[in-house]
Amino acid sequence: MSSARTWFITGASRGLGYAFAEAALAGGERVVAAARNVDPLAELADKYPDDLVRLALDVSDRHAVFEAVEQAAAAFGRLDVVVNNAGGLLYGMVEEATEEQIRDHLDVNFFGAVWVAQAVIPHLRAQGSGRILQVTSMGTGGGMASVGFYGAGKAALDSISEALAMEVAQFGIKVTVVQMGGYATGLFTAGTTATTPDPAYEALRAQMAEMWGDDVGPDPATAAPVIMELAGMPNPPRRLIVGSRSFDIVQEMDQARAEQYRAWESLSRMAPG
Repeated sequence: MSSARTWFITGASRGLGYAFAEAALAGGERVVAAARNVDPLAELADKYPDDLVRLALDVSDRHAVFEAVEQAAAAFGRLDVVVNNAGGLLYGMVEEATEEQIRDHLDVNFFGAVWVAQAVIPHLRAQGSGRILQVTSMGTGGGMASVGFYGAGKAALDSISEALAMEVAQFGIKVTVVQMGGYATGLFTAGTTATTPDPAYEALRAQMAEMWGDDVGPDPATAAPVIMELAGMPNPPRRLIVGSRSFDIVQEMDQARAEQYRAWESLSRMAPG
């Protein structure tokens, strides 16, 4: 019996998802790679014809997610590592975003991951084992102008994943919130939906663009070894920051928040609750 694990990866056609799929295949694993457009996976399919199955999937479609997971489980007979990676970016100020843009964004970044989790849990529970890696962001600790909806969706996924981890631990299923740093994933290009700019925010928009700069971040492939090691740990962490620079930034953000709480401690303690 093969000891190779079966990975189910969403958003696998580019960026981090592609890098994780490639690393798993190179490590002798089997991969079911799901994406809206699976054409970019053709080269991997040619290289690993027996170990890669491509599935066209829009994770915002709950019915389609459940069908895809059934196909994924049948492809190699089981599921071992589920990577909830599919996502996009809604770029713009809160006031500018339309209802359709907001709902479409959260349908992918939050609800899509929930549908995948709901669909895979029965399979993992029946096996008595499995890993779910919830790809979020190092920026979920607080909102930031122009990318607030992205942070909100990832923060919601952070929170629901903590609850999920508590619920499924009894079944031998381990959940890790993977807080990714900034990588050259194409999120700000191919993965972006932009609002119609309101002139009232022109100065702030320019300020934010200057802060982002032109650095697109390191190659996603440099993050893949972390994911491979994480997936193999017998007792993985509940959450993990991926990226050395991002680790430092998160620590600074947490420290600033703690200092703010302390600065207003007397006001907080005026209430007995």
